[in-house]
Amino acid sequence: MARWSAVTLPRIGSLVPLPVADHAHLLAPPVADALVSWAHSDEVAVVEIDPDVADTAAMSAAYDLPMATGANCVVVAGRRDGEERVAACLVRADTRADVNNLVKRTLDVRKASFLAMDRAVAESGMEHGGITPIGLPPGWRVLVDPRALEIEVAVIGSGVRRSKLLVPGHLLGVLPRAEVVEGLAGTAPG
Repeated sequence: MARWSAVTLPRIGSLVPLPVADHAHLLAPPVADALVSWAHSDEVAVVEIDPDVADTAAMSAAYDLPMATGANCVVVAGRRDGEERVAACLVRADTRADVNNLVKRTLDVRKASFLAMDRAVAESGMEHGGITPIGLPPGWRVLVDPRALEIEVAVIGSGVRRSKLLVPGHLLGVLPRAEVVEGLAGTAPG
């Protein structure tokens, strides 16, 4: 426990950062398990939020945070030669993943589509609206847009709707299995 006290937790706005090691109850079990073994987990904070405002735009408005502080994770799948290929794509909240072009080419599939939410929830062990690139199933790739790395403190999912993780943006590129993919994020959301 002593190593946690020496680290300054990331903070943003009025959100109260808490050390993830002491607040695993605010994380989905696969996220808590993954953070235990990640070398940078002591640089990550968890913040408790109102689950009714867990979606990025609502949270940004409720906590007076710029959209550019958020990073959204979407899960995409496609098939090639009978083999399914799944990836979690992490992009800044003020952009969207280029699923129809870059993600499709990166996965080397004919067509890439968002994974059905009920399946993403069941297979990840995380809640709808809380899926994060930390603690995903081993066969899933983790694609990260380089613009997410530029966020000073990124607000990402914690696996549950009642909290978020605060992660220094530069660490998003060294998440377990992370692949930084240039051009992953296309245009801003509609």
